[in-house]
Amino acid sequence: MLQQTQAARVVPFFERFMARYPTPAAIAQAPAAEVLALWSGLGYNRRAIRLQEAARRIAGNGWPPDTAGLQALPGIGPYTAAAVACFAYGEQVPTTDTNLRRVLSRWLGRPLRGPELAEVARGELPSGRAADWNQALMDLGAGICRPVEPSCGECPVEDWCAGPETYVAPPSQGRFRGSRREARGAVVRGLVARGASTLTELSATTDLDKRQVSTALKTLSDEGMVEESADGVFRLPGS
Repeated sequence: MLQQTQAARVVPFFERFMARYPTPAAIAQAPAAEVLALWSGLGYNRRAIRLQEAARRIAGNGWPPDTAGLQALPGIGPYTAAAVACFAYGEQVPTTDTNLRRVLSRWLGRPLRGPELAEVARGELPSGRAADWNQALMDLGAGICRPVEPSCGECPVEDWCAGPETYVAPPSQGRFRGSRREARGAVVRGLVARGASTLTELSATTDLDKRQVSTALKTLSDEGMVEESADGVFRLPGS
């Protein structure tokens, strides 16, 4: 849930999810339509489907024992796999999130990314204390070493930092309003609210033109998030 979404927005969704699905088996057995309904409003709805796919694999085969096994689960990338392995399993791996990349880039005095970032992060890990180190850098990056107007005077590592000018921010995400992401989210919310609907009904429900709705339905269908019946009625899977 925290992928691409701020923690403050995630909290109520997380609490509802944990109340309804306390174990991987619980979400694995749930209808996909129910999972999407609980997720609706959080954004990036495909994450909900990948979460359920991962839960089904875990329910059937057990939890993967390490970073490599976790990353093989649907929807789990290098950062999430490393974070789970580090904080839950005690594996000595760096969690190279945005905060860590920014902090280390400023420390060393050059922009870090990709394999070089991973190599530098591994080299900086204190022996046996990966979880403490990862959490400390996340907190430092989130609270002090911010992308804009960092509080360098309050930073505990200011003396050996090259300076905030080094950091190069990643490209900003495209505008949400009017985007395909907005249309996809509106269509999912429409199906949650109305249930099975035609393209025309969804257009009226979402206040989007039929072309936008049709494009959204096509991509959602390709990803297994929407099903279409022979008579042109669309519904969430399992509903």
